[in-house]
Amino acid sequence: MASPDKKSSLAALTLAAVGIVYGDIGTSPLYTMKEVFSKEHGLALTPENLLGVVSLIVWGLIIIVSLKYVTLVLRANNRGEGGIMALMALALSSVTRNSRWYFPLMVMGLFGATLFYGDSVITPAISVLSAIEGLSVATETFDPYVVPLTVAVLVGLYSLQARGTAGIGKWFGPIMLIWFGTLAVMGVINIIDAPQILYALNPWHALHFLDGNRFLAFIALGAVVLAFTGAEALYADMGHFGAKPIRMAWFMVAFPALALNYLGQGALLLMHPDAVTNPFYQQLGAWSIYPLVALSTMAAIIASQATISGTFSMTKQAIALGFLPRMKIEFTSASQIGQIYIPAVNWLQMTVVVMAVVGFGSSSDLAAAYGIAVTATMLVTTLLTFFVIRYRWKYNLLLCLASTGFFLVIDLSLFSANMLKLFHGGWFPLLLGTVLFTLMLTWKRGRELVFENLQKHAIPLEDFLASLFISPPTRVPGTAIFLRGESDGVPHAMLHNLSHNKVLHERVVFLTVRMMEVPYVPTTDQVRIHLLGDDCYQMDVTYGFKNVPDIPAALELAKDQGLEFEMMETSFFIARQTVVANPVRGMALWREHIFVAMSRHARGAADYYQIPSNRVIELGTKVEI
Repeated sequence: MASPDKKSSLAALTLAAVGIVYGDIGTSPLYTMKEVFSKEHGLALTPENLLGVVSLIVWGLIIIVSLKYVTLVLRANNRGEGGIMALMALALSSVTRNSRWYFPLMVMGLFGATLFYGDSVITPAISVLSAIEGLSVATETFDPYVVPLTVAVLVGLYSLQARGTAGIGKWFGPIMLIWFGTLAVMGVINIIDAPQILYALNPWHALHFLDGNRFLAFIALGAVVLAFTGAEALYADMGHFGAKPIRMAWFMVAFPALALNYLGQGALLLMHPDAVTNPFYQQLGAWSIYPLVALSTMAAIIASQATISGTFSMTKQAIALGFLPRMKIEFTSASQIGQIYIPAVNWLQMTVVVMAVVGFGSSSDLAAAYGIAVTATMLVTTLLTFFVIRYRWKYNLLLCLASTGFFLVIDLSLFSANMLKLFHGGWFPLLLGTVLFTLMLTWKRGRELVFENLQKHAIPLEDFLASLFISPPTRVPGTAIFLRGESDGVPHAMLHNLSHNKVLHERVVFLTVRMMEVPYVPTTDQVRIHLLGDDCYQMDVTYGFKNVPDIPAALELAKDQGLEFEMMETSFFIARQTVVANPVRGMALWREHIFVAMSRHARGAADYYQIPSNRVIELGTKVEI
């Protein structure tokens, strides 16, 4: 029997998961039914079609969310962490670097990650916009003010990010619990008035709808998928809450509430087909519109906040894995390490989100852009999961194909349906994804070229030290730490120091930082020290992509291995690389120029590794790629 503390902790985590994990999918009822029967899709609002659509949505929640994500994908955790980056790292570690699958898997995972950025732009835009559009249902007087109010809410939301969510985060769970409760109650009220909608629970109606309407049903799938947007969030947030609270929050709160509300909206449309313009806000009558606008706006803000926080987390992981340059990362909570703020990402994302709201102008137009990003991410998740099941879990090939093939067919169908909207807004997330994909691959390849160049001219460290101490230079008091790449070469900073200053500290430490394709490396395994002789040491510091790089903390850990540091007697020597594009070798010249620009704006190593600035000596070196 579980202890009261454990039960309390599980309950608290489940409540938090309701607030953070299911905010996105929880706001989908605001716009899904409206979009399915929009005039642009040409689907007639008949009782037969209505039963088919509601059946598709309910069974989609069961198959895509409950079976695929909650049951299967949540098992594919990378040491407790989830999300497309963690899944990609898990898939890459399942095959060798020399495998023919390594590069395709990296490209696939990377493109899935960039589409997440597209998704994270559209989610705040469509969620807040669709919430505030409820004002237009009350009276057309508000029509000119919907977009300005949406922009004001979003600008306010992004402006508060630097303060973190520690203060208001505790309210996310209770507010979303009220939201899901409201969804369920509204659904039940309408189901009582038209109980025949419960026939939609029979999957035959979904199959009959698909078979009877063919092309129109295929088009409708592009809008039906809006009911599943946010499913990927439950996997991405696994590291924060754990699989069990996420599963409990889904089956006990989110799924019943969503299913009841979609059934309720279907019941409403059976009785009042004229409510199709915005069925969500008409479920309880005119008196409820303003309270629902207030509640749905709060729910939309919470959904947006979860997406924004996810973007920060994704960016931090991408930096650690070498796909993005180092950026300034601020920690907004002293107790919760996952609460971070990245100014550059925040303001850039806000700019693009505002442009999306102003440019598209309505949730209906944004809905066309939403589906492609979501379905493409779902497709990539299924493919990566196959490789994890097959090559990491070592399951039988037929079993792997059976377990993922079924979901792959569904993902391909939904993605294909959304590709019809390519020229009606679908280009937007694909353009964002393509730009970010290019930047990430360029940074990754550029760093490889820099490494190859440095390695080509590297002097083996052991040979250099052996010759150096035949006639050693003058040794001066203190400790010198030279940051060194993952090669066997002598750091350029050391060569410059010996060349110009003609001295060597009495203790020399060569420090190499390694990033592993795992979320966390325990503190006990982070630091390894090797004696090189003559008071020279090699210190290897290893982090996972979710660890916080902290060199002073690593020096403290070195005490356990007999190497103590006094910070005021320690100097850090860092080589600042100036990268120069070379048209003859390396990448295409335009990519090299992009890499050079990214290098110039990258955060300095000392700042990123939290090294005290008054203990740092930087020496420049030029590298051609």
